[in-house]
Amino acid sequence: MKIVIIGASGAVGRTAVQALSGRHDVVTVGKTSGDIQADIEDISSIQALCQRVGKIDAMVCAVGHGHFGPVKDMTTKDFLKGINGKVMSQVNLVLAGFDYMNDGGSFTLTSGVLNRDPIRGGAAAAAANGAIDGFVKGAAVDMPRGIRINAVSPEVLETSRQKYDGFFRGHTHVSDEAVGLAYSKSVEGCLTGQVFIVE
Repeated sequence: MKIVIIGASGAVGRTAVQALSGRHDVVTVGKTSGDIQADIEDISSIQALCQRVGKIDAMVCAVGHGHFGPVKDMTTKDFLKGINGKVMSQVNLVLAGFDYMNDGGSFTLTSGVLNRDPIRGGAAAAAANGAIDGFVKGAAVDMPRGIRINAVSPEVLETSRQKYDGFFRGHTHVSDEAVGLAYSKSVEGCLTGQVFIVE
């Protein structure tokens, strides 16, 4: 299969690359790294990416950012950081990617743990994760030409423990291998409309 992995150099994206690159033709994409550079918050950049890679069998997106901070201090602009940076960027990849996705192909998006196991200051991120999960479940029943769509929703990776030290007290830390297996299941399996939880 020809698989595009967006956010391939990030902690989560690397797990997908490790899980899939040995068996497939993987094209890595990043904002400043990878085989191709693209800014997925810019629809014209997404369209240029799709045109450059051409026909594909799967697209994995493992990027997204948002606002962290107390709800009482949050502004609309803060909240929209996650909507634009995590939700609309991934949704737009799907919308733009239909014309380039082969019959029976798949989209795999990435959400996260916070909409099911909140932390202080994580309300905006929780909302973004919930939106991704909801979109995947709703979109699956409308996908054309046998195309599948799923999401991977991991806990904090063991390799990212220090980066988030102090924020996820008591949370399980998951292995790269476990997250990679979820991406493999989504891309190489047969299921659609699923949120593959890794915890």
